[in-house]
Amino acid sequence: MRTLLILAALLCGPAAWASALHGVVIAVIDGDTILFKPDSHPPASRAFVKVRLAGIDAPEAGQPYGDAATHALKELALKRRARLEPVATDAYGRTLGRLVVDGLVVNAELVRQGYAWASSRDAADPLRLMQGEARRARRGLWAGPDPMPPWVWRRSADSRARQAQTD
Repeated sequence: MRTLLILAALLCGPAAWASALHGVVIAVIDGDTILFKPDSHPPASRAFVKVRLAGIDAPEAGQPYGDAATHALKELALKRRARLEPVATDAYGRTLGRLVVDGLVVNAELVRQGYAWASSRDAADPLRLMQGEARRARRGLWAGPDPMPPWVWRRSADSRARQAQTD
């Protein structure tokens, strides 16, 4: 019941979000990034939109559970009709958004299954509550003894790359 209430809250979401786009997920890049082809787009724009799923951070390629997170996102969304609810644009020009497939909020489902972290630090955030449930149930990446958050892994990977350049 608790999960249903959380999903209902996520589906209702803030009214401040931009107009939803309808289309198809044409590619999954990693556990939290897709290419989305809207049904219609302005003539001057690209035929697809690179989307980073808002509110979550999935393990990176090469990181434990990175491939599993990518596979989970493919199972949920690849080549499926979807609604994209844009939230913002990030520093890399990607659209940040919520992805809904057959009424399921994919961002939240990845957290619920244990394939992504909630990126909010707000303990009351519905995604954080789902993350806690996944952790207690030892689902996905939480089955391991000490999962490393992707933001920590990226910093350590950057450190290793810088060290390799000085060697």
